[in-house]
Amino acid sequence: MRILAINPGATSTKVAVYNDEEPLFIENIRHNAEELSKFEHTYDQHDFRAATIREALDKYGIKLNSLDAVVGRGGPFKPLLSGTYRVNAAMKADVKQRRVQADHISNIGCLLADEIAAPLGIPAYIVDPVSVNEFDDVAYISGMKELPRKSLGHALNIKMIAKRFASEQGKRYTELNLVVVHLGGGISVTAHRDGRIIDVNNANDAGPFSPQRCGTLPATGLVKLCFSGKYTETEMLKKIIKHGGMLSLLGTDEMPEIIEKAKTDPEYDLVLRAFVYQVAKEIGAYAAALKGNVDAILVTGGIAYNKGLMENLKCYIDWIAPFYVYPGEDEMEALVMGVLRVTRGEEEEKEYN
Repeated sequence: MRILAINPGATSTKVAVYNDEEPLFIENIRHNAEELSKFEHTYDQHDFRAATIREALDKYGIKLNSLDAVVGRGGPFKPLLSGTYRVNAAMKADVKQRRVQADHISNIGCLLADEIAAPLGIPAYIVDPVSVNEFDDVAYISGMKELPRKSLGHALNIKMIAKRFASEQGKRYTELNLVVVHLGGGISVTAHRDGRIIDVNNANDAGPFSPQRCGTLPATGLVKLCFSGKYTETEMLKKIIKHGGMLSLLGTDEMPEIIEKAKTDPEYDLVLRAFVYQVAKEIGAYAAALKGNVDAILVTGGIAYNKGLMENLKCYIDWIAPFYVYPGEDEMEALVMGVLRVTRGEEEEKEYN
């Protein structure tokens, strides 16, 4: 099968074409802040992103009529089980009418995929969207009735890495208890039991701070800041989700720069050590969610490329379980493999309704 994969991210659009498992090309198209600042909502970027996808296909000489399927990244839709979903009218309507849990660019992945697939008469899919929800009942409860916990995380890459690890160990994913951590612009720490993500920190609300996100904050102090009159609701949300974390603490969210400066600057060193400390604490919490029965701890995402950070993290948590690092984000492969599992009859296609 020839499959076009589309992954709209906060500052980039990733486009790839695969023949079965073999990539013909993978292109990461970067968008600068000035380009994106003119769009008030992520949905407004649809036409802009669609044009970049077609330009990439033209660049590599891929004819649309050579495609057999198109797959896009799925966003923070309503809570969904893990799996591969055919894009349908209900899914598109929810995105267009903003019946979603958060305004994130991944929401339009299904629209971008369907826009190319529909005229060709081929299927469009999403795989393991941000809103994959397999929580145990106790995981929904917070200390305030009006604010239940939500299952939002980097499910696409996390599920891919968990299944890859299981295959490498000669086991099935459903047989393992795992703590899997995605370290990127946002941080997701997940507990996996019997093939389900039974708990995850919502990267927008809690957990370790990241390059751009605040993570867990002192609740009373946050309330006072919200009512200080200094910020609007929109400004506060940006402070927490886009301008928080290392960007707030150090004025930059560029991890290579932060890691390099930490070698000589005590302030950068402190923030970097605090980051590792918070990630380690969260891993410990999710090991507890598995009652200490953890077969392995897996760390993935772009930040995992730094061997020094990974060694520092390992010092905190390798007493819990064996520690494995899978640097980078294999989301394009994860999208394609989700389609192939369905078309090969290895999994059943799921329906969004």
